[in-house]
Amino acid sequence: MATAPVLMPMKCRLVGAAGLVAGLITVSAAQASAAQARQASDAVALPSDIDIRKVLVDRVDVLAGKEDGIGIVVGIIGPQGRRIISYGHLNQGDPRPLDGNTGFEIASVTKVFTALLLAEMVQTREVALADPVAKYLPAGVKIPERNGHAITLLDLATHTSALPFMPDEMPAFGDSTAAKPSSADIYRFLAGYHLPRDPGVDWDYSNIGYWLLGEALASRAGMDFESLLRARVLAPLNLNDTAITPSARLRANLALGHDVSLQPAPYFSAGSTYALMPAAGGLVSTPNDLLGFLSAVMGYERSPLASAMAAMLSTQRPKSSGQRQALGWIVRGDGNDQLIFHDGGSFGFASSLAWDAKARIGVVVLSNQLSDVSDIARHLLRPNIPLAKPTATKHTEIALDADVLKTYEGRYEASSEGIFQVTLEATFLTIQAPPDWGLPKMRLRPENPRDFFATELPLRVTFQTDSGGHVTGMLVYPPRGQPALPAKRMISDK
Repeated sequence: MATAPVLMPMKCRLVGAAGLVAGLITVSAAQASAAQARQASDAVALPSDIDIRKVLVDRVDVLAGKEDGIGIVVGIIGPQGRRIISYGHLNQGDPRPLDGNTGFEIASVTKVFTALLLAEMVQTREVALADPVAKYLPAGVKIPERNGHAITLLDLATHTSALPFMPDEMPAFGDSTAAKPSSADIYRFLAGYHLPRDPGVDWDYSNIGYWLLGEALASRAGMDFESLLRARVLAPLNLNDTAITPSARLRANLALGHDVSLQPAPYFSAGSTYALMPAAGGLVSTPNDLLGFLSAVMGYERSPLASAMAAMLSTQRPKSSGQRQALGWIVRGDGNDQLIFHDGGSFGFASSLAWDAKARIGVVVLSNQLSDVSDIARHLLRPNIPLAKPTATKHTEIALDADVLKTYEGRYEASSEGIFQVTLEATFLTIQAPPDWGLPKMRLRPENPRDFFATELPLRVTFQTDSGGHVTGMLVYPPRGQPALPAKRMISDK
């Protein structure tokens, strides 16, 4: 929610968990190690506006050169107040600069707001964390269980439900000819899904889990999720420029998103499956609104949701690499070293919220291009966490005949990772990564007869042939820039 893309947190040994389409791409495990984060909160010394803007200029110019319409906004809140630092413009050819009132899709950061709604409804005793989600869903809906263990609201909010990242058999990104899925399709998928382990045991990022959480809360309240979130969370916090359906004012200030190839990207609401999942990643917001949100979270402003916000951190489950999953928020470190954050990525936007509980300093980083910005947020709060070294990602798609594309169809097995499925759908190829990668099916676009790329994530594929021109395998270049992963074409598919 998605993304990453949407909300695409990715989960595999090579890619690392994130928050597409999920939180889509996060800092690598090495960068995010607990040792790097071990700096006392009371020693936080934030860079100057000039230094922060240099970081943004360097990042944008590497990714996009001097191309207009790509930019990043940083918002900071602390004991000395708020400040906004930005670089870039609203849209190509639009001279208005990105600023505190610019609208961005925040993708999986939406999950923090959905979890806050859950915490608020727990406070009012409308629901309980230990309640089975099935208790609040329409009659006849079948939710999978395992060994007599039902999926609870807590399991959903902490990504420990054992549900997958997304439903299977959903249309590939970029396939405008496919029939639009419905909520009934997702419920049908759930009815036939077999949990791989008991709920409540292991962390595994799930957009479908947060969709189900939103469905349950809305059903309990007797209203649609968007109206419920507005009434119980957004309005009480005076977040007037945060919405699932943007107001006319917010639409007028909405930045144009760009995919990894710097091409204009569709908004979250245009993605058929993700449009059904506002609770997982459907919010649009502004830097100023998100600073207002962090102001309430850190106690700079009185809020009717203060107790619910505190309750979000009172229940935590293990995640990975010394991190813990609270309700919505991810927590890393203990005591003075504690950082709390969530990241997001949609088709054309990237976002990160991070705050230091002891120093009471918060950071918002928003970009209108799908490239990781979580390292910027972490680095500002913990300077010993290094900035990433992104590379330019612009690719140009060419046309290839369907007969040529068909020669690449098949299953490709990568040792220790699993099977990649390459399929010809109408006039284009799609790739489905192994289940443990936690990625949706994506369209592969040719830039020459052997090299293909995806626009939803910085994933590339190079097909390999023998002396006779027969396809024998492929090299998969994972989204985080790790070394190429060889995958052999399975004999039955040659």
